[in-house]
Amino acid sequence: MRRVSTIAVAGIATAALAFSVTACGSSSDESGKDAGVGLAYDVGGRGDHSFNDSAAKGYDKALKEFKIKGKELTAKDGDTEADRYDKLASLAEAGYNPVIGVGYAWTPSMQKIAKEEKFKDTTFGIVDSVVDAKNVASIVFTEQESSYLAGVAAGLKTKTDKVGFIGGTDSALIKKFAGGFEQGLKATNPKASLDVQWVKINDAAGFGMPDRGKAIAQGMLSKDIDVIYSAAGSSGAGAIEATAGKKGTWSIGVDGDQYYSKGLASYRDTILTSALKNVDGGVYDLIKSVQDDKPLTGVQRYSLAEGGVGISFSGGFLDDIKPKIEEAKKKIIDGEIKVVDTYKG
Repeated sequence: MRRVSTIAVAGIATAALAFSVTACGSSSDESGKDAGVGLAYDVGGRGDHSFNDSAAKGYDKALKEFKIKGKELTAKDGDTEADRYDKLASLAEAGYNPVIGVGYAWTPSMQKIAKEEKFKDTTFGIVDSVVDAKNVASIVFTEQESSYLAGVAAGLKTKTDKVGFIGGTDSALIKKFAGGFEQGLKATNPKASLDVQWVKINDAAGFGMPDRGKAIAQGMLSKDIDVIYSAAGSSGAGAIEATAGKKGTWSIGVDGDQYYSKGLASYRDTILTSALKNVDGGVYDLIKSVQDDKPLTGVQRYSLAEGGVGISFSGGFLDDIKPKIEEAKKKIIDGEIKVVDTYKG
């Protein structure tokens, strides 16, 4: 993936935070300075079949390619800002560089730690948020563009003209997904209705509740909704499971190509497509930049035009409508279609 030009934008860990593998993640190295890469997942962690797994893919690729080590930690439900800060501090104190927070929920703790004098030589990275500090790379995406294409697919594939969207929480980020999806759906099929529901309100725990995601999807299916797009982390995996249980319905995956997710393999024949968000590329690019002694900082924006977001054609379920999706993609890239970046419903 080609990187867009950088645009500048405006505590010591406790002993308990020498985290064990079973408590918070895995460790390839516990040494001091220049230990390798520190990666802090959001709720759900590695194995969420979605956002965190995409970050893990870029991390794994970098560790293998550059023959370096690293340590992974995962935020828990109920973590306070102090807890999150301590996780980042434990990685930085141990010499991991870069230290990457996966998800916007790391924003307050990263804003604090990146400006501390003792960490001025550590490069930090945050996915899905912008932190104004000289040593932070803010890795952001135009999720609304890939979601628009998912909306086009849903509008052309629904037979009931009833479509659903499940968001992990009602944050500004997830509203980008919902807004773009609604716009693409309505532009393609004006008769279609969209039911938008949130797993949790104002709470990132909504990304780690697959049972809740499944229940919401089942409720939608009972109302004859036949295409459901989830931007909800592992909660979305629950929605995919529910959709697979009703004949003639489709789910739309998110972030990674969920058709190829091993944990969702038994449902793949009902995964219509996935709205791709190449978090793996953003994570890899940042790690590579540090390895090259040219650390990225500022906003690193990954768009549809740059291949940073897109839509999958795995399974061949979109083959009959691929020309229309490609047409919409070209219009977005050429600026003929301006995709909204929020949901106002």
